[in-house]
Amino acid sequence: MNTPLNSRQIRAFSVLARTGSFTQTARELHLTQSGISHSMKALERETGCRLLDRLGKKIVLTQAGEQLLHHANKILQEMENAQEALTHLGKWGRGRLRLGASMAACQHIIPPVLREFKESFPDHAITIAPGDTPELVPLLLRHKIDLALTLQAEKEQQLDFHPLFTDELQFIVGAIHPWAQAGRVERSEIPRQSYILYNKQSVTFRLVENYFRREQMVLNTVIELGSMEATKELVKLGVGVSILASWIAQKEIEEGSLVALPLGRRKLNRHWGILHWRGRRLNLAEETFVGLCESATAPMRR
Repeated sequence: MNTPLNSRQIRAFSVLARTGSFTQTARELHLTQSGISHSMKALERETGCRLLDRLGKKIVLTQAGEQLLHHANKILQEMENAQEALTHLGKWGRGRLRLGASMAACQHIIPPVLREFKESFPDHAITIAPGDTPELVPLLLRHKIDLALTLQAEKEQQLDFHPLFTDELQFIVGAIHPWAQAGRVERSEIPRQSYILYNKQSVTFRLVENYFRREQMVLNTVIELGSMEATKELVKLGVGVSILASWIAQKEIEEGSLVALPLGRRKLNRHWGILHWRGRRLNLAEETFVGLCESATAPMRR
């Protein structure tokens, strides 16, 4: 058997096995008896087996026919399941949204966006893959996620970047740190500090490293962390200085436990947005998600 089985033949075979009658099968499928007969002969040729025997006016299955029926019923059930799933998918509000997002976005941007999204798409299944830009880009390219809310990646020919906002990285220090007390940073003191910096594989770390390389400085990194929350707690305790965007530490800055100070005369900006496949038209749910992200990040643009 070199060619796939014909689904119409499989369906006719299944009905014939149940009814045992060409006449009844033809009636149920709205076909002629001759059409059913020719279809079964073609199926036997394709399988290379005799599938049916006649016992008077009754049609019975051979051993090969019984074996085929066992698989045919599974095939037809899967086809029915697929049709039902596609029918549900075509109805308003049903579907899936597979997201990728940085840890900062997962904590500060995604929650209010998804709260509003679920009001419009209550039956959508939502999955979120947390990770930094270098981890999310391969997931997009392998079609494991649909959208990624993250920092702008290096030029990737297959992806488009929908910009949302730009932030500024600053020194973040505890309230009792000498820089916080003075309200400014002495350039000569920068290399002498101990730093708590974000994950070396991240875009943020690379930006920080390049910035201070241009300033002809090397930072003394004593702790490397993948958690913004842990970083902020260590800075509060005076373990070291960190470099973060102020919106990530907004609560702590407002309550006075942390202080944000400029890196220097030159600003260090990052560009946030949504990555997706180039040329692929976003569906309604994806467009809605992008629009909600624009609304949620509007204060950051100001």
